[in-house]
Amino acid sequence: MSKRLEVYYQEKPCYDIVLENDFSCLAEEMNQFKIKNKRLCIVTDSCVEALYASQVSEMLHQAGAEVLVFSFPAGEASKTLDTVKELYCFLIENRFERKDMLIALGGGVVGDLTGYAAATYLRGIDFVQIPTSLLAQVDSSIGGKTGVDFDQYKNMVGAFKMPKLVYINISTLSTLDDRQFYNGFAEVMKHGLIKDAGYYEWMIGKLYEISDREPDVLEEMVYRSCQIKKAVVEKDPTEKGERALLNFGHTIGHAIEKHMNFSLQHGECVALGAVAAAFISWKKGLLSMEEYYEIRDMFVPFHLPISIENIEAEEILKLTKSDKKMEQGQIKFILLKKIGKAFIDHTVKDEEILAGIKEIIYRDEK
Repeated sequence: MSKRLEVYYQEKPCYDIVLENDFSCLAEEMNQFKIKNKRLCIVTDSCVEALYASQVSEMLHQAGAEVLVFSFPAGEASKTLDTVKELYCFLIENRFERKDMLIALGGGVVGDLTGYAAATYLRGIDFVQIPTSLLAQVDSSIGGKTGVDFDQYKNMVGAFKMPKLVYINISTLSTLDDRQFYNGFAEVMKHGLIKDAGYYEWMIGKLYEISDREPDVLEEMVYRSCQIKKAVVEKDPTEKGERALLNFGHTIGHAIEKHMNFSLQHGECVALGAVAAAFISWKKGLLSMEEYYEIRDMFVPFHLPISIENIEAEEILKLTKSDKKMEQGQIKFILLKKIGKAFIDHTVKDEEILAGIKEIIYRDEK
């Protein structure tokens, strides 16, 4: 299988995204960093540790590295400065130096937290992303955004830190439960909606193959999403402009995520936020009614919500105001001109946001 994308940063080659169907090439990829006699710390969570930590550790150990494993409880609740502090202590106690490396083995929480620790420990050490969830493979492992939540404010503390390598083992998707798998699909749909209508139509056409997790189809899907993410972050690595398009669905989505105390998956909240943003796009005369309802309804076969109970529209609006993407008190909202073409809008009014939120609040028609 083996596919490779080279990501540029400031017009220079920065790191590769490597797609494989197992971990057999990992040691070879890591040898470019001269890992023999280096200390490597695999950072993972309690779920992924049981599945892959021993295998990855043994491969890197056979390549001559000294490998240690730091694990924390799985879930968004661990994505905090307290966990980062525990990791710092582990690295200090085991005498990790600037020449050593961190390995993020897991989903988005693991990757974001490990990257932030790598950006700040000893003022910066190298790290590698080995994403094992769909969400991490197509989105969070690429582009150098790292961070943790602060008092339940999503990703409020963070840094830009580019990995040295992103190694994607497609076969890890087979071990995800259905909810985790489709959690990542919200980001896949987002890529098509904001940048590539042809890709969006392709994934709809491959609905059954994707649901059956056919390896060749998943490989193509992950690769095409990585291409889109790579192209966007290369143009705008630190989110001064176009990279904000990747936040489609995230402003309202993050507010719902916090309001629900992270009881919903990130992708589930992004899907809700995307429906609300598409609704606002329709009401502003950008999308047709038919386009809006098509976008909304296509989340359903991928097991993502398009409505939610027990939320207050005014409270969600209030929470959007604490989003880190605010500019001079104005929400930077991502809307759609059509499927495959998103843009940044600074003119969305509170009443328009409220209407979008009310559209996704479940109403019993009986």
